[in-house]
Amino acid sequence: MSDDDSQQNFILGFVMALIALVIFFVVGIVLWHKGHNPSAAHAAAKPAAVVISAPVPGAAPKVAEVTETVTVTIPDGASIRVVDGVVNFYFATGSADLAPGAAEALAAVIKGVESGRKAVVSGFHDTTGDAAINEQLAKKRAEMVRDVLVGLGVPAAKVDLQRPAVTAGSGNDAEARRVEVKLVD
Repeated sequence: MSDDDSQQNFILGFVMALIALVIFFVVGIVLWHKGHNPSAAHAAAKPAAVVISAPVPGAAPKVAEVTETVTVTIPDGASIRVVDGVVNFYFATGSADLAPGAAEALAAVIKGVESGRKAVVSGFHDTTGDAAINEQLAKKRAEMVRDVLVGLGVPAAKVDLQRPAVTAGSGNDAEARRVEVKLVD
């Protein structure tokens, strides 16, 4: 291996570690904010569901492009589903915690943004409970997904946080509690 390859691998590993550090920082700020928000006291007791590992220096990054239907589910109800390039993040009741695999699921979105497209992030909620609290939670969930995208290196100007015309999601309650990420031209 030449010195140039070693330097490139070191720099790539360093950049990936820096991205992971930024993501952990963003998640830490969100969790800290939850801990100081009395209305989210029950949600603060749950551990964060975002799991992103730092790359091994010298190893090639492994981010697979997700194009087919993929679903990742964890026991507390949070899950991620990618269908036809649209990434749907589903949430447990009263929670804005992302399921593990958020970075991998957003790989196709990141590639689309790199090719000149914009990511549109929209939050939906179920119809149970207080409508005003549901609206705030849908917005908080959408902001969490936006923050993860920005933490992964997507310029903030390339991410539009859009409130859908009808924020009450369709389907059962578990399907309604979601954030959709779509690419637009």
